[in-house]
Amino acid sequence: MWIADNWKDYEVIDTSNGEKLERWGNYLLVRPDPQVIWNTKKGHPGWKNRNGHYHRSKKGGGEWEFFDLPQQWQIQYKDLTFNLKPFSFKHTGLFPEQATNWDWFSEKIKHAERPIKVLNLFAYTGGATLAAAAAGAHVTHVDASKGMVGWAKENAASSGLSDAPIRWLVDDCVKFVEREIRRGNKYDAIIMDPPSYGRGPKGEIWKIEDMIHPLIKLCTQILSDKPLFFLINSYTTGLAPAVLTYMLATELKAFNGTVDSQEIGLPVSHNGLVLPCGASGRWESQ
Repeated sequence: MWIADNWKDYEVIDTSNGEKLERWGNYLLVRPDPQVIWNTKKGHPGWKNRNGHYHRSKKGGGEWEFFDLPQQWQIQYKDLTFNLKPFSFKHTGLFPEQATNWDWFSEKIKHAERPIKVLNLFAYTGGATLAAAAAGAHVTHVDASKGMVGWAKENAASSGLSDAPIRWLVDDCVKFVEREIRRGNKYDAIIMDPPSYGRGPKGEIWKIEDMIHPLIKLCTQILSDKPLFFLINSYTTGLAPAVLTYMLATELKAFNGTVDSQEIGLPVSHNGLVLPCGASGRWESQ
């Protein structure tokens, strides 16, 4: 398992009965987590002293209950600054477990000794985009949500990266890749963080089990002659790490590289365990 254990402004404090107690900077949140199927004693005082609590509804969805939480606040990871705000369906605008991938590809970009062009698909609020740009890459950031791209730009400004070479695009990721193939544009690295289910800006339906493999296949056509890495993240329980390995190894066999896929996780400070948070597949050049 790859563990995001370099955070100072974030921690999972405890987990029990379908929920996790987290510290985001100075604030404590309780949010549901489908991986937490155990029920242990909630002994940490933070469970009662939380600033916000997302309650899941039995009918689907849910709603926030706030006690003392600003509408927006910031946390840092190394030199990056992220603007957080609780919004629908329990999210805050950041997936902290992805920091283990940011660290991995940042080192690859820094040691490449050549200019690196990165394409970040389903790029959300820009965590991977900012990490890649801070490491020296030129980044193309693509997400179907105008609001998310705007949020990512705010994070770039807060991180001192407003003038970094980042191209911001609101677009359907599959259609964008198809156009890049026709235009003959190439990238040295590709990052994709697809949702299990989603819609494009014109209502295009995305279902990961049906569409992830064809998209990987498409993306191989926009890789440069010497690609540096290809990273896929999955929060879909049906896509085990071995599935990610198989897809990457099959479609990138024309390039000289190796594949490794693992669960990613976050340390739980109260009991020393690690909370699993999905899986990542990493192809890297040899």
